[in-house]
Amino acid sequence: MSGESLGDALKRVAGEVEQAIDVLLPVPEGPEARLFEAMRYATLGGGKRLRGFLVMVTAGLFGVDHACAARVAASVEMLHAYSLVHDDLPAMDDDDLRRGKPSTHKAFDEATAILAGDALQTRAFEILAEPDTHSNPEARAELVLALAHASGARGMCGGQMIDMMTEGQTLTAEQVGRLQALKTGRLIQYSVEAGAILGRAPLHQRHLLAAYGRDIGAAFQIADDILDVEGSAAEIGKTAGKDAEQGKATMVAVLGLDRARAQAEHLAAQAAGHLDSFGEAAEHLRALAAFMVTRRN
Repeated sequence: MSGESLGDALKRVAGEVEQAIDVLLPVPEGPEARLFEAMRYATLGGGKRLRGFLVMVTAGLFGVDHACAARVAASVEMLHAYSLVHDDLPAMDDDDLRRGKPSTHKAFDEATAILAGDALQTRAFEILAEPDTHSNPEARAELVLALAHASGARGMCGGQMIDMMTEGQTLTAEQVGRLQALKTGRLIQYSVEAGAILGRAPLHQRHLLAAYGRDIGAAFQIADDILDVEGSAAEIGKTAGKDAEQGKATMVAVLGLDRARAQAEHLAAQAAGHLDSFGEAAEHLRALAAFMVTRRN
């Protein structure tokens, strides 16, 4: 990736991840084809692929086979897509728009959307467990366990539960930070760590990358909070202004726009600092930390 701009790298890797998802989610014949169509609708043709990008770039730091890294990148994007499908359901955030097109339950129906989310989740773990992902079964087991921790009751699902329970409540910055770390940050952190797991990286490097992932995950969510206030539906690809409308606990609600933006910038700079020992090889990870707080979608 040397000499390639962050923007070009993001586009290129997004295409690679998209291609991997397309291969890993074929449409079969038979009555279950509708389920696969909904899974593909939810996963293909949109999204920034930031999580997949993080997997691919960190895997590149350790010389991981490109095809193996692309499988893990596709896996985490499927897991992320499942969470969005369920998040948009009427029982959750009740949103009709996702990635600039009708949410999966609107394009299909609620029952199909629930099943598509369930199947995307299980497919994500299936891919990680398959021998083509890594020749070392210990590495595959580590990936499965790490993704389970990031996405389960003490990770993304737990964060979603807290998010729903605290609507309309006034939380402290620390409470909002924990909510967001679980709901959004853990999966982003996993994406960074997955490349190191694939590369069998030494423990001290895994710790540095985990710290980077934790900080950019927090910065990403604050930037999302800001975009919900300042952005338009055309820019962000989903309904704008819903956080305030639903009484969501966000850093913007707690700190105000200016202090929230300053906090995101601080976290991005802190994240970049964790990469000093990786030298020029981590240039795109540093650039991504800055991009997290300046993006418009």
